Amino acid sequence: MSKATYPLKLPTSVKDAAARLAREDGVSLNQWIAAAVAEKVGAVETAAAFLKARAANATGAGLRSFLDRVPDRPPQIGDELEQ
Repeated sequence: MSKATYPLKLPTSVKDAAARLAREDGVSLNQWIAAAVAEKVGAVETAAAFLKARAANATGAGLRSFLDRVPDRPPQIGDELEQ
């Protein structure tokens, strides 16, 4: 596995919390951050693949059917479009 270095600047509070969690997990801060980034990358890529697969099945008729169920009433206060 090739490795790349990246200088990371974190707010002190985030770094302190990450260091505490790393200690609790019994790993180095670097290992903990690498695992956290890998977890986030996996989650984002999984979500993107899921949404892409769902979008592939979308149709204009399906959207029209969904929109037809929306009640026809004026927007609530604060939801108006600016003119």
